[in-house]
Amino acid sequence: MARMKSISSIEKEISKVEDQLAKAQEKCDELTAKLLKLQQQKQDCEAKIVMNAFRKSGRSMKELMTFLGE
Repeated sequence: MARMKSISSIEKEISKVEDQLAKAQEKCDELTAKLLKLQQQKQDCEAKIVMNAFRKSGRSMKELMTFLGE
Protein backbone atom coordinates (compact mmCIF):
# COMPACT_ATOMS: atom_id res chain seq x y z
CA MET A 1 0.00 0.00 0.00
CA ALA A 2 1.28 3.44 -0.92
CA ARG A 3 2.28 5.84 1.80
CA MET A 4 -0.12 8.75 2.31
CA LYS A 5 1.17 12.30 2.15
CA SER A 6 0.68 14.50 5.16
CA ILE A 7 -1.63 17.48 4.95
CA SER A 8 1.26 19.87 5.58
CA SER A 9 3.29 18.44 2.68
CA ILE A 10 0.25 18.70 0.40
CA GLU A 11 -0.33 22.31 1.52
CA LYS A 12 3.33 23.13 0.77
CA GLU A 13 2.97 21.62 -2.68
CA ILE A 14 -0.26 23.56 -3.26
CA SER A 15 1.49 26.77 -2.23
CA LYS A 16 4.39 26.04 -4.57
CA VAL A 17 2.07 25.40 -7.51
CA GLU A 18 0.06 28.56 -6.74
CA ASP A 19 3.30 30.59 -6.79
CA GLN A 20 4.30 29.02 -10.11
CA LEU A 21 0.87 29.79 -11.53
CA ALA A 22 1.05 33.42 -10.36
CA LYS A 23 4.46 33.85 -12.00
CA ALA A 24 3.19 32.28 -15.21
CA GLN A 25 0.18 34.63 -15.19
CA GLU A 26 2.48 37.65 -14.70
CA LYS A 27 4.62 36.50 -17.63
CA CYS A 28 1.51 35.99 -19.75
CA ASP A 29 0.30 39.51 -18.88
CA GLU A 30 3.69 41.00 -19.77
CA LEU A 31 3.77 39.18 -23.11
CA THR A 32 0.20 40.22 -23.88
CA ALA A 33 1.04 43.87 -23.22
CA LYS A 34 4.15 43.60 -25.40
CA LEU A 35 2.16 42.00 -28.21
CA LEU A 36 -0.49 44.72 -28.09
CA LYS A 37 2.20 47.41 -28.17
CA LEU A 38 3.90 45.81 -31.17
CA GLN A 39 0.60 45.41 -33.00
CA GLN A 40 -0.14 49.09 -32.41
CA GLN A 41 3.30 50.07 -33.72
CA LYS A 42 2.70 47.97 -36.84
CA GLN A 43 -0.70 49.57 -37.37
CA ASP A 44 0.82 53.05 -36.99
CA CYS A 45 3.52 52.23 -39.57
CA GLU A 46 0.94 50.89 -41.99
CA ALA A 47 -1.18 54.02 -41.54
CA LYS A 48 1.83 56.23 -42.36
CA ILE A 49 2.59 54.19 -45.48
CA VAL A 50 -1.02 54.47 -46.66
CA MET A 51 -1.12 58.21 -45.94
CA ASN A 52 2.12 58.82 -47.83
CA ALA A 53 0.83 56.84 -50.80
CA PHE A 54 -2.42 58.83 -50.71
CA ARG A 55 -0.56 62.14 -50.66
CA LYS A 56 1.67 61.08 -53.56
CA SER A 57 -1.30 59.87 -55.60
CA GLY A 58 -2.84 63.30 -56.04
CA ARG A 59 -6.30 61.77 -55.61
CA SER A 60 -9.08 63.36 -53.60
CA MET A 61 -10.48 61.95 -50.39
CA LYS A 62 -13.73 61.22 -52.21
CA GLU A 63 -11.86 59.19 -54.85
CA LEU A 64 -10.03 57.27 -52.14
CA MET A 65 -13.22 56.49 -50.23
CA THR A 66 -14.93 55.39 -53.44
CA PHE A 67 -12.01 53.07 -54.17
CA LEU A 68 -12.17 51.65 -50.65
CA GLY A 69 -15.91 51.11 -50.95
CA GLU A 70 -16.93 53.44 -48.16
